[in-house]
Amino acid sequence: MIGIISYGAYVPRTRLPLSVIGGRPPTEGGPERAVAWNDEDAITQGAAAAIHCLEGVDRSQIDMLLFASTTLPFQEKQAAALIARVLDLRREVQTADHTGSTRAGTSALRTAFDAVKAGSARCALVIASDARMAAPKSGMEANFGDGAAAFLISDGDAIATLDGFHAISDEITDVWRPTGHEFTHTWEDRFVIQESYTPNMNTAIAGLLESSESQIEDFDRVVLYAPDARSHGRVAKANGVAKEALQPPLFGRLGNAGVAFAPLQLASALESTKPGDRILVANFGNGADAMSFRTTDQIEKLDTRRGVSWNMARRRVVADYDDYVKAKGLAASEWETGTNPGLSATILYRERDDDLSLLGQQCRNCDAIQFPKQRLCESCFAKDDFETVRLSGRTGKVVTFTFDYFFPTPNPPTVVTIVDVDGARIHLQVVEIDPDQMKIGQEVEFVFRKIHESGGRPNYYWKGIPKPE
Repeated sequence: MIGIISYGAYVPRTRLPLSVIGGRPPTEGGPERAVAWNDEDAITQGAAAAIHCLEGVDRSQIDMLLFASTTLPFQEKQAAALIARVLDLRREVQTADHTGSTRAGTSALRTAFDAVKAGSARCALVIASDARMAAPKSGMEANFGDGAAAFLISDGDAIATLDGFHAISDEITDVWRPTGHEFTHTWEDRFVIQESYTPNMNTAIAGLLESSESQIEDFDRVVLYAPDARSHGRVAKANGVAKEALQPPLFGRLGNAGVAFAPLQLASALESTKPGDRILVANFGNGADAMSFRTTDQIEKLDTRRGVSWNMARRRVVADYDDYVKAKGLAASEWETGTNPGLSATILYRERDDDLSLLGQQCRNCDAIQFPKQRLCESCFAKDDFETVRLSGRTGKVVTFTFDYFFPTPNPPTVVTIVDVDGARIHLQVVEIDPDQMKIGQEVEFVFRKIHESGGRPNYYWKGIPKPE
């Protein structure tokens, strides 16, 4: 039975209250949006969602990885191949990027289902991730949010099957971002809603209902993409969606996460559905598409995932808009970043097992674990007798730490540590922790993040965060 066998989500812990955008202090319980911080982007978010999705999964079975985003850090360099390396997947895995519109996430999901059904992949991993930027203090900035969702598609113990799909395309200049532009642009709101969003969504939903011989009342959950809360409500009303069936879009908590917006709502729906429930997912972007899922008995057997609710419960509030501006690189600085030649591509290639996959080695003679890899065992001095081990999924413990006030960061100091991982010692930055809470013995979990910008490109490595409960 081909379907979704696992899912995961990632929402940045940082929240920007909308009151702060307007120059007012944050208010408890007020509207806010999720914000990718200075060391996060679409790739790091997607990697985190994928790691949450693959918990307890044999990664050697994955034949395909599809990465969907409109905010790819590279225009000519595949993000999917980079994430495959981060996840320590087999080299034979098929990789592809899907981009161009906010529909890329559901398009990639449909592609994965087709690939598994056709037999060209046994198991396909789909990641949808976006970290879109809007002009500071604009209406779009208040509606946007950042996040990622991941789904594993295979023929096996599916928790949800795909029962129907209908798509339409439309050429219209409504929302766009030209090459070289940092901010997403939109035409006049009324034009976008009346001429593009509403008619395309209505047509896609009607087409799915007709092709599946269904009524909107047949669906227990309805997921709708929308540029804002008002448009979301109007399309739901126009299509007769019952209030209790409408999946909360999380405006005022998460925001519109672009490519990941509809997939995140789907992941959230899977957290609370029961066997036999039907889910309709309608997505928008240069047209629209609609998908129909049906949950199975397996959904009650799947181990608890780090889904949307788990991520939304983790919050760090930004109290000053200037901190957000600095984190996003929008503040004027003395020197323009990314203009130096950057790190040697040869060194990046040679050290990709260390930097991207966080692979260590375990001595076959004495079982000692070491990082980075070397020829001699530091414990028993055996030579060239090791097996590779993945350290990214393990828990580390801080041995010593210091505060660096010179390393460029929007929130100094940078916490620099030595972390013990089952005997291996790793030099590591620890983030998402207040300096006064840092202590020897602090348990940390590994997260893939940007380490700096150099040579006009992001450079990645692993960091630690306090181990979540």
